[in-house]
Amino acid sequence: MVISKYGKLLGLLCIISTAAMSQEPTSGYDPTDSSVIPAKRLPQHTEFMANNYAFPAKPRNQWELGIKVGAFSIASDVRSVFPGFGAGVHVRKALGYVFSLRGDLGMGVAKGLNYTRSSGFKRNPAWEAYVNPVTGLPTQDVFYNYKSNVYEFSLQGVVTLNNIRFHKAMTGLNLYAFAGGGGMVYKTKIDALDGDQPYNFNTIPTGVYGDRRRLKKELRNLLDGDYESEAEKDPLRAKLFGQSFRPVFNMGFGIQYKLNKKLSLSLEEKYSFPLKTDLLDGQQWQNNQPEFPAMTRDHDAYNFISLGLNIALGAKAVEPLWWVNPLDYAYNEINKPSHMKLPKPVLDDGDGDGVTDQFDNEPNTPAGSPVDSHGVSRDTDGDGVPDARDKELITPTQCQPVDADGVGKCPPPDCCKVIDSLMQYGIRGRCNIGDLPSITFKGRGVSLNNDSRALLAGVASKIRDNSECKIAVIGYCASSKSEQQLSWDRVNAVINYLVEKEGISADRFIFKYGQEGGDCNTVDLRDGTQEEGPNTVPAPHPNLRRR
Repeated sequence: MVISKYGKLLGLLCIISTAAMSQEPTSGYDPTDSSVIPAKRLPQHTEFMANNYAFPAKPRNQWELGIKVGAFSIASDVRSVFPGFGAGVHVRKALGYVFSLRGDLGMGVAKGLNYTRSSGFKRNPAWEAYVNPVTGLPTQDVFYNYKSNVYEFSLQGVVTLNNIRFHKAMTGLNLYAFAGGGGMVYKTKIDALDGDQPYNFNTIPTGVYGDRRRLKKELRNLLDGDYESEAEKDPLRAKLFGQSFRPVFNMGFGIQYKLNKKLSLSLEEKYSFPLKTDLLDGQQWQNNQPEFPAMTRDHDAYNFISLGLNIALGAKAVEPLWWVNPLDYAYNEINKPSHMKLPKPVLDDGDGDGVTDQFDNEPNTPAGSPVDSHGVSRDTDGDGVPDARDKELITPTQCQPVDADGVGKCPPPDCCKVIDSLMQYGIRGRCNIGDLPSITFKGRGVSLNNDSRALLAGVASKIRDNSECKIAVIGYCASSKSEQQLSWDRVNAVINYLVEKEGISADRFIFKYGQEGGDCNTVDLRDGTQEEGPNTVPAPHPNLRRR
């Protein structure tokens, strides 16, 4: 019976645990909600809300009312017939997140029946009909049995075992243990008579004593189940309502499964130990030798395993605190601050241009230079000179390129071009260098490949042979700062090669970049004798320069 009882308990616990593990976390409350703070704790709440005190005030929390029913049994000299019936009701109040108090009122009805014969009963008045009044000896062996009604009140301390969790939010499963004490009264009766006559236990065949199932059947057929005889009582023990009273100590454990914020189920086992009584089963004389009866030294106890329904009571209060993880507030505030007093963030800005270093594409902008949203110096007219140094803030496109101060050189009016042309022809003469090749770059590269170097070697030979010629080196595309810089880099690469590798004087070249009407990846070379322009130009956007 005992193995079967604990097997069923274990199975039920597994079912509840599996269901609870799949439940979403249900604990927590808003610590800033003043409606759940008792009046006596409002000063602490006020200080907390003003960030003058680190700890939120403990909220008002609900009471719990529980009812339960289950199996009741007595551990004694007489074998308990499992299960008996038990019922109870309790009220519980949390004093903190771990500890709570519970007032518990319960009752139980248990029956017992031994499957062995006994003869040491002559001092028990319930069996006096089986004692010869002359000799004082038993007239026959009997089978001890009883029916006990037990009523108990106790106050228990309950410890919650799993609501403080560091690595997970609270779930709907609560484990707890409890211990306490109180008082109990009991009334025990024995089925000793068939009407007003003793049973004849000798009618039970001796052949069934080794077969408990057959013996149990014989005893049920023999006994009428009236339990009419008062069991033995200790005359020295206290009485309450005319029944035997004993102080009692109890302890146990349970598991609670949360259905919602109001309702929960509980499965619990409670062990109760009355103070020094061996009469819950109505029998304390166990010696089977009638001439030497002796009182047993063990004391009776009882057990109640129950299934209960619990209801949380109270308005404007949070759920009972054993359902709340007290670390919820701290972890949620760390993860997503809503009340925490955070310092103003300090972000580095090395060049002081107002754009933090992590977003600054030009981290060394000169002091006082206006910048765009990426921290790059503004160049309003796109002439390659930052506004902070540009003495001509808006230089027309036709007047570019510009000098180091951002001042452009605008072309002369049409009326002057004819005269200028005549002067050029008269003074300089006409260049006969002919067509020159174009240099092609791949992707966004600015390096010259072997083919390009071979072409430039031929160009250098022609330039040497035509000393009166000037050569214009033209790069294209200027729709963005990046394209302007790339065009400049490629023109610069061609001129540098002819000057440094081929020995051509830098004065022989006219530097033109960002022009329109050509291929972005091509640098053209042509006769520039009749043109004007500088032989060197500052990089328009040196921070974007490709190497």
